Amino acid sequence: MGRLAVAAAVAAWAVPVAALVNSVVPDPYMDEIFHVPQAQRYCRGEFLVWDPMITTPPGLYYVSLAYLASLFPGAWAIKVAEAFDPLCTTALLRSTNVMMAMVCGVLVHDLLLCIKPGIGKRKATAYAIIVALYPVHWFFTFLYYTDVASLAAVLAMYLFCLKKRFWVSAMFGAISILFRQTNIIWMLFFAANGAITYVQDLPVSDYVSHKNSILTDKSSTEVLNRDNTASAPGLRRRRTNSSITQRRVVSGSTNLHISFIEEVLDISFKLWNSKSKVLLHFTPFAIVLVVFVAFIFWNGGIVLGAKEAHVVSPHFAQFLYFGLVSAAALLPLHFTPRRVSELFRGCAKNKTSSSLAMLVALGLSFVAVHFFSIAHPYLLADNRHYTFYIWRKVIQAHWMMKYILVPIYVYSWFSVIDILGKSQTRVWVLSFVFAVALVLMPAPLVEFRYYTIPLVIVVLNSPIIGNCRLLALGSAYTGADLFTLVMFLFKPFHWEHETGTQRFIW
Repeated sequence: MGRLAVAAAVAAWAVPVAALVNSVVPDPYMDEIFHVPQAQRYCRGEFLVWDPMITTPPGLYYVSLAYLASLFPGAWAIKVAEAFDPLCTTALLRSTNVMMAMVCGVLVHDLLLCIKPGIGKRKATAYAIIVALYPVHWFFTFLYYTDVASLAAVLAMYLFCLKKRFWVSAMFGAISILFRQTNIIWMLFFAANGAITYVQDLPVSDYVSHKNSILTDKSSTEVLNRDNTASAPGLRRRRTNSSITQRRVVSGSTNLHISFIEEVLDISFKLWNSKSKVLLHFTPFAIVLVVFVAFIFWNGGIVLGAKEAHVVSPHFAQFLYFGLVSAAALLPLHFTPRRVSELFRGCAKNKTSSSLAMLVALGLSFVAVHFFSIAHPYLLADNRHYTFYIWRKVIQAHWMMKYILVPIYVYSWFSVIDILGKSQTRVWVLSFVFAVALVLMPAPLVEFRYYTIPLVIVVLNSPIIGNCRLLALGSAYTGADLFTLVMFLFKPFHWEHETGTQRFIW
């Protein structure tokens, strides 16, 4: 029932808004001037014709063909090349993302129930609807871009990895790369943490010697019985012990808090001693990775077209921007007096290490902002993006402004990491931060839509917000959505066509 409610709620606002957008903006808009004609070529059966300005693989176009075939099965049965051409209108192609937005909502609902079993279906439904209203994701639901379908594929990959259906997860990983190449990073992130969870759920006897196994089973049984978590005699014991608990039982230590190095060594020990099983179950991810590396060598880079405009650059400031955007997206969790005092109290408990970490973070952030803030030509020229106004009216308002924002960036990242650390292991949090860096730092263009996938992962793994705060967040999202829609439909933009691209007049 929860899935149906989410899909119905998303459709309730997506369908009429999509109709309004198509009536006011019937022609291809922004990057649609490249994607729509390319999809229409595929509708005519011209699969070998490619627009050199398109940087992403053709996954979205294949999904659109399948989607149109499901809507018009008779046209598919008659003759694809001729019958499909008049059906591939801009409006119908855009509706592909409306369907993908509904799929995203359902996947978020299922992921919440999987990650947080105690959340309840009603709360999971409300959360999924709120995520669907996130302004950046919401806006691109009505345009023919790759972002919504890319998010759907990544979320499906995440869900099946959590369910330990690794072959299906790897399949969706391959599909996600067909929408956006950087999704290879998220596939590796899910696969790595899936492997860690897999070995932690194995019986202790699978990665310790026979002698230690007898001692461990006996000790584990005593601990489980004492904690009232063991099952009745003859039934298989639960395998929900964390790696920390299992390591504590084996070593005989009573210390519940182990160091990060010990955690890494514990995981490495288990992975090494269960390597044959890990390789067997996670081979499909390795196959996808090998094929992707072969593609990079064949293509001469990660992007398909317009390589001169998407050169890999050390854009370290991009990493800082995401911290602020992700914290602002969950405003009730991060920017409240209670949260600020809670974070500083936590730092006060370990003054030396926390002060050192804070100083290092501030120092590196100032260096990143001063030397590695990139103003891409598209950012400076295109006044149809929020980032255009944020860059000119905020960051460039005064030469000191970009430095004034650094403490806010650092606070945001510290808060996000602290929040994630309450529900995930330190290895998981560190690997997530590393994955975000790999995805965002090489990108010279500042685009909020690049943040959508890691942002949704943060939302899924953050604590549950109370009903009042959730309602306030949903209201804020809705207000931002309506403002974006009004600006999109009624603000005049002027541009010139110049060598196949658009040069905007400000």
